[in-house]
Amino acid sequence: MNPVLPTIIKKEFIHIWRDPQTLVIILLMPLMMLILYGYAITLEMKQIRTAVVDLDKTPQSREFIEKIISTGFFHVTRVDVPYRQIEDIFFRSQARCVIVIPDNFAEKLAGDSSTPVQLVVDASDPNAANFINNYMARINVGFNLQHGAGNGGIFSVEARLLYNPDLLSAYFFVPGLVAVIILLSSALLTSIAIVREIEFGTMEQILVSPVRPNQIIIGKIVPYLVLSFLDGVLILFFAHLWFHVPVYGSLLLLGFSLFVYILTGLCFGVLISTVARSQQVAMMAVMVITILPSFMLSGFIFPVRSMPHILREISVIVPATHFLRIIRGIMLKGTGIFQLLPELGILTAFSILLIAISIRKFHTKLE
Repeated sequence: MNPVLPTIIKKEFIHIWRDPQTLVIILLMPLMMLILYGYAITLEMKQIRTAVVDLDKTPQSREFIEKIISTGFFHVTRVDVPYRQIEDIFFRSQARCVIVIPDNFAEKLAGDSSTPVQLVVDASDPNAANFINNYMARINVGFNLQHGAGNGGIFSVEARLLYNPDLLSAYFFVPGLVAVIILLSSALLTSIAIVREIEFGTMEQILVSPVRPNQIIIGKIVPYLVLSFLDGVLILFFAHLWFHVPVYGSLLLLGFSLFVYILTGLCFGVLISTVARSQQVAMMAVMVITILPSFMLSGFIFPVRSMPHILREISVIVPATHFLRIIRGIMLKGTGIFQLLPELGILTAFSILLIAISIRKFHTKLE
């Protein structure tokens, strides 16, 4: 066996161990990003500032207000507000919605007839207004069922929610965050690998050695592949333990998919490292090229199918697009390997193409 490649791999492991910057990227940055974005990015709204206009002032109306408060969605900041001051409340940003209980609320509730409750919402933020309306509708249905009202319909629709029955946004966003963080950290690690050798003046020592470009590239990738995979496993374990995201699928398949995805990110970083002039340029390029497409075009936040046609085409070349389908499918639905073969095949093709281009680029620089 040619001893050159193992020597390069050993040298890279030693360098990683002695480099605090690399250790921070491997160990601390992914977990910090997961915690920060895991709590910051959410579709849930809680403690919505709410004002109540209770024109009935009966035990039933007070029970309805208590029901609203107990959900945790609404935080009642004003009670018994005069109806004419509703618009002034919105102007002063004292509430995002106002609930108006009519003066015949208890009477109509006892008579099992239509009992309208007015919900006035500040719709300057349309997404927030939609959430408030949906939350209020759920409370209304529960209150009616509790009091035996609203049963006069011909039929009813009973929804059955699969894979995320509690509608927790963490189930949707945390796997996406794992995909974005792993791609960013793995690409960052290798993006500075070759540039660092040039800046420190150690590249000349490597070039005078009997090594080929493919040995240098592979020798740079293998140590980071091992460490990034262990880091990825740690991130997944932390996501499961801290955010309680379930894993219904095969752990072996999840680990294999993670390995392929990390390899894609590392190869992408190596390609940037072969063309960048400095470590700062390499890191900036990784930040721009990985974070923005992964957040905006991968389906992490916005569904890919709802995007314009040209953006859907661009999303195909974003590695996170394919890994998001894999990780969400395995963790939330228990999807098997046969359903994920197209995504795994695309990520594998990305890795082969990127490493081939990197070797060619590096070979050109040597000449």
